[in-house]
Amino acid sequence: MTPSASAAVLKAEARLFAREPGNLFWIVLSPTVLLTILGLIPAFREADPDLGGRRIIDLYVPVAVLTAMIMAGVQAMPPVLSGYRERGILRRMSTTPVRPNALLAAQMGLHGAAVLCSVALAITVGRVAFGVAFPGRFAAYALILFLAMLSALALGAALSAVARSSKAAAALGSVAFFSMMFTAGVWIPVPAMPELLQRIVAFTPLGAASLGLGEAAGGGWPSWLHLVVLVVWIRVLAGVAVRWFRWEQPGR
Repeated sequence: MTPSASAAVLKAEARLFAREPGNLFWIVLSPTVLLTILGLIPAFREADPDLGGRRIIDLYVPVAVLTAMIMAGVQAMPPVLSGYRERGILRRMSTTPVRPNALLAAQMGLHGAAVLCSVALAITVGRVAFGVAFPGRFAAYALILFLAMLSALALGAALSAVARSSKAAAALGSVAFFSMMFTAGVWIPVPAMPELLQRIVAFTPLGAASLGLGEAAGGGWPSWLHLVVLVVWIRVLAGVAVRWFRWEQPGR
């Protein structure tokens, strides 16, 4: 496939993506709205000795960051790609020089860009409104963010590949959504979970990401275990997406 074909796919998908203000709200704005609501709770702004002197709101900045990835990866992207397949759009695209990996790359790139905007907004609001410190080791924080984003988007691509219809994609996305919200620490921040539960959650992509972000925010380097877990999940999910993605619904 020529570079011009890839650029045409990206340009067309960008126009369609911009016409979905609902998705943009949930990816870019809703995590920061959640962070702001939690930050207005006085108890969440008080230092907790059980958390090493950190505040609850300090733990929720990484949670807001990961929530944006969940919204993009399992709520926004799979219904779009499955809807394309269901309406025959992908079948028509199969007669052009476009390949499945170009469409997947365009979707992952656009949703990834929206996630990065959300990350910048959450970190800025956390700092300006609630005094949350910037990451102590920025390079490590950025690395974990990048790997976490890839894992969430790879999961979205995998769901798009295996779902037979947009309804199936929405159903699978909902199951993944609530599971990932728990492992990301939305209801209980991962560092505040019991030790045994932390060890279990650490083997999930967003659980590993949450712990890694916490380590980098404190000025340390993320555990190699967390990095390895993220890389393994990315390889597995990306492999599923590439292996099973089809232009047409199965059985046609």
